[in-house]
Amino acid sequence: MEVKINNELIDVKIVSIKGNIATLSVDDREYEIDITMVERGVYSLLHKNHSYNVELIHGSESRKYMVNTQYRSYNVEIVDAQTKYRENRNKNQGIDGAGSVSSPMPGRVVKLLVKKGDKVKAGQPVIIVSAMKMESEYKSGIDGEVKKVMVKEGQTIEGHQPLLEIE
Repeated sequence: MEVKINNELIDVKIVSIKGNIATLSVDDREYEIDITMVERGVYSLLHKNHSYNVELIHGSESRKYMVNTQYRSYNVEIVDAQTKYRENRNKNQGIDGAGSVSSPMPGRVVKLLVKKGDKVKAGQPVIIVSAMKMESEYKSGIDGEVKKVMVKEGQTIEGHQPLLEIE
């Protein structure tokens, strides 16, 4: 399968699964990982004697997720034929939906890193949101200008609520 992580396409193959041990091929490099679900949506991963805790949150669509680790958050999408078709169709119409920044879950705005009128680059951090005892940094999906800031620092937000608009 192909997996899009923060707009970077990665080829992932499940080589084998034996109990909790999964062997994965990621862009032709193999990894053996011990995976255990510690609670719903939270996983413990062991790789080469290093431990990682990962929180997996379903996004607005069935193949989209927010993946949180202790230090980073990632937008992840499983890319299949339907997703490729939709992206190509939207590209031809000049629509990609990347101009709106939102959080997949309820939380609190910790810090606004931009203001209306600021120029931003794709991948540039624009807002920090605290949710489920973790701070997540959200980035612009496109190069552009901040057209609207719809929240304030300290404000409580709902899941999927638009926070910023970038054109």
